[in-house]
Amino acid sequence: MGENDTAVPRFIQANREEIFQEWMHQLLEQGDQNTYTLSEQVFSNIANEYLNILNQYYYYPEVNLSEKSQDLSQRVVQAGWPIHLLAKSLNIFERIVFQKMSTNEKSENYLDLLWEIENVVSPINAEVLQNYTASYERTINLQKIALQELSAPLIPVFDNITILPLVGTIDTERAKRIMENLLHGVAKYRSEVVLIDITGVPVVDTMVAHHIIQAAEAVRLVGAKCLLVGIRPEIAQTIVNIGIDLNQIITKNTLQKGIEAALEMTNRKIVTMEDE
Repeated sequence: MGENDTAVPRFIQANREEIFQEWMHQLLEQGDQNTYTLSEQVFSNIANEYLNILNQYYYYPEVNLSEKSQDLSQRVVQAGWPIHLLAKSLNIFERIVFQKMSTNEKSENYLDLLWEIENVVSPINAEVLQNYTASYERTINLQKIALQELSAPLIPVFDNITILPLVGTIDTERAKRIMENLLHGVAKYRSEVVLIDITGVPVVDTMVAHHIIQAAEAVRLVGAKCLLVGIRPEIAQTIVNIGIDLNQIITKNTLQKGIEAALEMTNRKIVTMEDE
């Protein structure tokens, strides 16, 4: 590693605290707190880890920094930093190093100095940004899977009676998840009656109604009975207007009435205990 190659990392290490304080000051000053939360403590941890990686990259080349870079990127994602904030912070750091080096070193060839700094920080920055993207995608995928698993739970309420509460919009991908969870839950809980509650579904169009009918038909084919509950007047009108046939499905307008009907189907009922 030549003289010019080591001048920048040597300067950064020698002036680390001063650079760090200016870095934090500028980033907090420019930060838009309406779009993200920038904690001084979180920034301190991330910035110091970045400086450690930068130092180790040039002075301990035998150390594999890939894992450390991945950890740093994961920490940035967990802190809720958008990628534009990460990119801005790296740009601010580079600018601060340039300003301080051009002043302290009394350099007159600013383009060469800028090029040297760019050569030093760009390999680290590229790896951090690449790992950020990969880590962000992994996090989103995990959240998506978790949300899908929670979006269509089959809940046992009595022996052999389960409820599938549906909330929000239903697209084709979610309908597939609903079907899988429904059939798995019917077998798991040995359901005789399944109530599909659409109280929380804001819009029932042709596609949504088709998915619900498919789910009800699947329940019937595996030997259980299906009740469709939570049918509001506007949804009933929509179903009639689009010509959906519900003759094979028992419908109730409320979940309470649906549970009462399910209990009757399983030879049970709710009774009021008299006070002694």
